[in-house]
Amino acid sequence: MLKHIATNLLDIAYDEQGDADGWPAILLHGFPYDIHAYDEVTPRLVAQGARVIAPYLRGYGPTRFLSPATVRSGEQAALGADLLALLNALRIDKAVLGGYDWGGRAACVVAALYPSRVRGLVSVNGYNIQNIATAMEPDTPDKEHRLWYQYYFHSERGRAGLAQHRADFCRLLWSLWSPTWRFDDATYARTAAAFDNPDFVEVVIHSYRHRYGLVDGDPLFAEIERGLAASPAITVPSVTLDGDADGVRPLGGREAGLKRFTGRHENRIVPGVGHNLPQEAPEAFAAAVLDVNAWAG
Repeated sequence: MLKHIATNLLDIAYDEQGDADGWPAILLHGFPYDIHAYDEVTPRLVAQGARVIAPYLRGYGPTRFLSPATVRSGEQAALGADLLALLNALRIDKAVLGGYDWGGRAACVVAALYPSRVRGLVSVNGYNIQNIATAMEPDTPDKEHRLWYQYYFHSERGRAGLAQHRADFCRLLWSLWSPTWRFDDATYARTAAAFDNPDFVEVVIHSYRHRYGLVDGDPLFAEIERGLAASPAITVPSVTLDGDADGVRPLGGREAGLKRFTGRHENRIVPGVGHNLPQEAPEAFAAAVLDVNAWAG
């Protein structure tokens, strides 16, 4: 059931399934996706007693900013702050957090800086907290070419291209990032509607410029960004997942990030799966959520 709740900055739209007294699981989508990534994950969790909440992130779907004066920031601290504000608004003291891409980043931010609010964590692509201070250091050519869309967004041509061709652009990313996934037109259209949010372009552009230090963040989140600059450890029970067919985040070179998980932790490789792991392999994602919940006792 789609619901809305107000925080200090947003009217957050979210889907809620399961018993209101069940154990809370917050599932967070990435770019360029939406809550439908969890359509087949949610019933698996509900069947095991979960109260599943899947919010539309800022700039997506029916979620709206409350004030025109609020910075349309897509920085990692904003995503984490939105998640924390959602937990507070829903009066959830502690939840299992699961996410990928932007959603995985939000979940990692809260798990790292506010571990008392997190029962367990599932994060696709490992430690998703950005090290902005080193963002301009080049990676290997094999990894650099996969980030072409980020460099495109650094230009005004890229902003205009996303605004004018958002549906086609995002569909291209789906195909490139999940080369083994055969999604149909209806599946894509169901999610693409979320990109018609009036703030989608501004939030996306800000996100991909801020992570390289090209634009300032929202001063509201400066303290959180300072905390993230230290690459804080994640101490809560965690499962990290990687698809071995991920077209944007290939396997390898993540050892340093995985060392930031200092509590109980497993890294699992899901064969034949791309970047949109919850939608491509819902059974693997649901199993990870159930496991971290069980580890928490």
